[in-house]
Amino acid sequence: MTNERTVPLLPCASIDDIETFYGVLGFRTTYKQRKPNACVGVQREDLHLQFFEITGFDPEQSYGSCLVLTADIEGLHRAFAAGMRAAYGKVLVSGTPRMTRPRARKNADGLGGFSVIDPGGNWIRVFRDAATAPIPAATHAGRLAKALANAVVQADSRGSVGQAVRILDSALARPQADDDPVEQVEVLVYRAELAMVLHDPRLRPRCWPAPSPSRSRTTNPKGPHPRSTTPPNSQQHCGGLLRDRPHMAKTCDRDPPHARLLDLLRPVGGAARSPL
Repeated sequence: MTNERTVPLLPCASIDDIETFYGVLGFRTTYKQRKPNACVGVQREDLHLQFFEITGFDPEQSYGSCLVLTADIEGLHRAFAAGMRAAYGKVLVSGTPRMTRPRARKNADGLGGFSVIDPGGNWIRVFRDAATAPIPAATHAGRLAKALANAVVQADSRGSVGQAVRILDSALARPQADDDPVEQVEVLVYRAELAMVLHDPRLRPRCWPAPSPSRSRTTNPKGPHPRSTTPPNSQQHCGGLLRDRPHMAKTCDRDPPHARLLDLLRPVGGAARSPL
C-alpha cells in the first residue's frame, strides 16, 4: 500500500494556546473541537500536527516529541523566525515556547537540525532528510569543536541545558595554545545563548550585568508567549568575553576568515546585532 500518512497526536494544557502559537509559525487550523475531548489539528504545507488538551497538564513535564524531515531546514527556520518576529518582536530562545537555531547534530550523523518547543512542552525536532542530503564527511575537529558538539546534543536534543553549560565551561577553563580561534568564538556564542535560556545569574558570563529585581519575568495573560525583559544578546555577551581574552580578538583581526566571526560580535550603530 502507498500514500499512507502518520499524524502525531501530542498533549497540551490549552488547545487555544497551541492554535495561536502554530498560527504564528504559518500553520492553519484544520480541525478543532471542545467536546467530548478538546483537540485541534494544524497544517503547514505537508506538515500535519494534532493536539489534545489535558486539564492541569504541565508543559515542563511533557515527553511529547516528533520528528520532521525536510530538505530545507534553513528555509523552514527562517519562516518560523519571521513569524515570531512579526508576532512577538523577537525570536523566542528561552522559556516555553521557544526555538533553537539550526546546527549540525553529532547524534544525527552530523545532519543539521533545530527544535521548536511549543506551548505544550512538545519538542518538534526538525532534521535534514538524509534521503535528500548526503551524510556530511568527517572532518578534523579540535578540542573545543568536540566540546561544542557534545554540548549541542545535551541542550538542543535532550534539553539538558545545565549539562551543556558545564561541558563548555570546563573546556573554556582549560585553554590550550593550539585552540582554534574560530572554535573559541563559536563556543562563546553558544555559551551565551545557553545563559539566555537559563536566565540563571549564577551561570551568567562575567560580562553580563546583574538583572534588576524590578524587571522580573512575567507572563502575558492574553497569549501563550512569555513577555519578559530580554537579556543582552549573545554578541554583547561574547564581546565582553572577547575583551577578557585579547589574544582572541588580535588573532581574529589578523585573519580574514576569523574577522567575520569577530564582526558578528561587534556593535553596529551602538547596538549589537542579533544572531536570530
